[in-house]
Amino acid sequence: MFYWVMKRIFLGPLLKLLFRPWVKGLDNVPQDGAAILASNHLSFSDSIFMPVMVPRRVSFLAKSEYFTGTGLKGRLTAMFFRLTNQLPMDRSGGAASELSLQAGRDVLASGGLLGIYPEGTRSPDAKLYKGKVGVAKLALQTRVPVVPVAMIGTEKVQPIGKRLPNIRRIGIIFGQAMDFSRYYGQEEDYSVQRAVTDEIMYELMRLSGQEYVDEYASVVKQRMAGQLPEPAAGSAANPAGAGNGGGIRPADGSGPDGDGPVAGKV
Repeated sequence: MFYWVMKRIFLGPLLKLLFRPWVKGLDNVPQDGAAILASNHLSFSDSIFMPVMVPRRVSFLAKSEYFTGTGLKGRLTAMFFRLTNQLPMDRSGGAASELSLQAGRDVLASGGLLGIYPEGTRSPDAKLYKGKVGVAKLALQTRVPVVPVAMIGTEKVQPIGKRLPNIRRIGIIFGQAMDFSRYYGQEEDYSVQRAVTDEIMYELMRLSGQEYVDEYASVVKQRMAGQLPEPAAGSAANPAGAGNGGGIRPADGSGPDGDGPVAGKV
């Protein structure tokens, strides 16, 4: 009830009035049945703007830190995320991340829409970073289509570290639903997971117009914070062609990991 009241009566109308979001391709979102909405991630507000514009309920996998904050602000944030149907996502990897993905599978099994950020975290500089394979696991295990979603300009509305948003127009582009049925039965093969993820990231790059970087955003953030050294020129973390889309390829299965065509591996 809280979700629909906020979306249709309070938060939704206010956001539409202030930010005048333009939307393309909304008819690509299925009117019924399960689907994954895979989005680029530029701002904290992405998880608010996108569900407001989709007629159906969208459940998001959000980082678990949003649910464990302390103090008044932390408790209010956690309450808001729970009441708006957000699901905690543990990003530490291994069994913890797999358990978090189960919550996403449950949403899809019930015929719902699941929002997910393949990059795993917000972009630190408005570029598009390498996707993690969790989105591919979900798509292949549940056998549902993936709708790529490009958020446009939200990093300018609420830059990282800024509490109050800038009032300016934003955009959302919903791409055509992607069908990965050709890979069904191969969902445990990492090269297949990588190929599916790369194909999704290619569509996000194409729709958003972002510069692509063949590296995980979380690693870049650690480097910016001085927790990791700068990569050597020509290393795997700084490959030739990174930053101009050269490290990612569409549908043929070749990806930025250098896996080569999936057909030769499965």
